[in-house]
Amino acid sequence: MRVIHPLTMPKWGLSMAEGKIGDWIVREGMSVESGVELVEVETDKILSPLEAPASGVLRRILARKNDLVPVAGLIAVIADATVPDEEIDAFIVDFKARFVPEQTGQADAASSTIQVQVGGQSLCYVKRGEGEEAALLIHGFGGDLNSWLFNQEALADQLAIYALDLRGHGGSSKQVGGGTLDEFVEDVHGFLDSLGLRKVHLVGHSMGGAIAIKLALAYPARASSLVLIASAGLGSEIDVEYIEGFISAQRRKELLPQIEKLFADRKLVTRQLIEDVLKFKRLDGVESSLRTIASQFCIDGHQALILRDQLSALPMPASIIWGAEDRILPVSHARDLPGNLTVQVLSGSGHMVQMEAATKVNRLIAGFWRESQGQP
Repeated sequence: MRVIHPLTMPKWGLSMAEGKIGDWIVREGMSVESGVELVEVETDKILSPLEAPASGVLRRILARKNDLVPVAGLIAVIADATVPDEEIDAFIVDFKARFVPEQTGQADAASSTIQVQVGGQSLCYVKRGEGEEAALLIHGFGGDLNSWLFNQEALADQLAIYALDLRGHGGSSKQVGGGTLDEFVEDVHGFLDSLGLRKVHLVGHSMGGAIAIKLALAYPARASSLVLIASAGLGSEIDVEYIEGFISAQRRKELLPQIEKLFADRKLVTRQLIEDVLKFKRLDGVESSLRTIASQFCIDGHQALILRDQLSALPMPASIIWGAEDRILPVSHARDLPGNLTVQVLSGSGHMVQMEAATKVNRLIAGFWRESQGQP
């Protein structure tokens, strides 16, 4: 049976209704392997490559550079070279006849976020997927639940996925108390209790990684597994100029060079991403909260808390993912770790590796979860 594979616009993030086609990496008529990058897609956050869903020949490109394509809309068609052009044409006509654009947008995104009270403070989160198994995604310093823009929907095929705004970030309360990691750990622990989540797979990025480590050590019965992405707490080095620059930036030209440090490929950073971060930073209490956290997190130009010597005590499966070109936390922090951790270093990616190499990261996390659950 001859199979025709559609390449469609993915849904990256709650508010995404459409994507803008960037540069095509592969030309029409070329043979492609499953997973190879075909085209760049611009969302309202960053540019991201879209990979081939199957092996075959890129038989038809339907969306050209700068075209806007709705979520799930047809971008291209992949099929074996033996499939007649008439069948490709019929497939395209049928797809377009059946296609109904998804009705979504910023209002839908806002209504999808949920507020929960923990320790007298409001925490914001979103949930995707269902199932008895659940995972909690914890962002880093200055981030929010949108740090998992390209991960949450993909991973929700396997587990119920929760993404949380830490205090001082996103839509959560801006009061951070002393701003210590221990306070964040108790926030996350209280969050699990408030939702009745007895045990979850923890995924932490940057500062969120350090929080996940401390939570897994303090409450090992609550963590099924641990994935650390460019995690803090594994070495003393950190780009403190980034931390200070991010906190103090009030204008686009001040913030742009700091955000660019997060990615190996600077061109991925969009104007909308910068505007969204500036909008967050201008909220009452944000700068003060970030400074309080930074004062606990970084002291005298170095990370204040080193947890690498405690990793061998983790009783649950643990894995580390790092971007080889990380300019915030050096990839050397992923070396010479205890043997109970698996380590994956992804070339061509920076600190926001879960965004910059989303498909690879999603594949690694999903595979690690299956392995930790004893699944093939």
